[in-house]
Amino acid sequence: MSRNQMQNQVEKELSQHEVPYLRGVPEPTGAPMISAFGLTLLFMGLITSRAVMAVGIICMVVGLIGWIKVVFPNEALEELPSGSEIPDPAPQFAARPTVGRVSLPEHIHPYRSGIWGGLIGGISMAAVALAWGLLKEKSFWMPINLLAGVFLPSVEAANVDSLKVFHMDWFLIALVIHVFGCMVVGLVYAITLPIAPQRPILFGGIVAPILWTGVLYGSIGIINPKLEAFVSWPWFVASQFAFGVTCGFVISRWTKVPSMQNLSMQERFGFEANKEVKK
Repeated sequence: MSRNQMQNQVEKELSQHEVPYLRGVPEPTGAPMISAFGLTLLFMGLITSRAVMAVGIICMVVGLIGWIKVVFPNEALEELPSGSEIPDPAPQFAARPTVGRVSLPEHIHPYRSGIWGGLIGGISMAAVALAWGLLKEKSFWMPINLLAGVFLPSVEAANVDSLKVFHMDWFLIALVIHVFGCMVVGLVYAITLPIAPQRPILFGGIVAPILWTGVLYGSIGIINPKLEAFVSWPWFVASQFAFGVTCGFVISRWTKVPSMQNLSMQERFGFEANKEVKK
């Protein structure tokens, strides 16, 4: 037996009794996250559409293949830098003052900016929707009545002529839905924009509308079948872009305020807590 063969055999025997991950750690990979994302889309597709399910299957298969490659036949390890056998003594540092753990982002947009951004963005979105009603359906009330169909079953049974005229109860329901929905989405924008990329208008006007338009495309038949029959997707996407750009612009114009992560519960609510007095 040659010297190299003997050395390889000795290293093999030593590796069998070696502590796991002593010389290396598992190589980082994003394959498990891709698999989990694909599995989520797969189950979402069961209640939305086959397109969402197909994308989920593709992501899950790609993630599983990448995951298997880094595990079998040999686990991919990232080699640790070799050091001296006798470690240096741990350095001694002075005691550090106790501070609260920082949670990013440290500065956020005020919540009222999200409410105002949602309301102003809702006006721009309504303008695009009303333009579609006037130009395509020759009716100012068509998009309003279709929106009321989210909660009113009577709208689904109505004919086209009835959808093109004014109904007070439908108008009030659509107004409540639109205002409340815009305020909620505006608050979501105000919360997510500080952790989004540095261009809030790009994120709010393009990325976010594309995401929720894709979800609505697969689920609108369940939410509002009547709206699905009349919806014009180019105009719908344009209205979402109008809302996203306007809402993101309005929120970005507000001055960020420090978050209250290091304040006590009494200070967050504005209460004056009694301080302990040493006797």
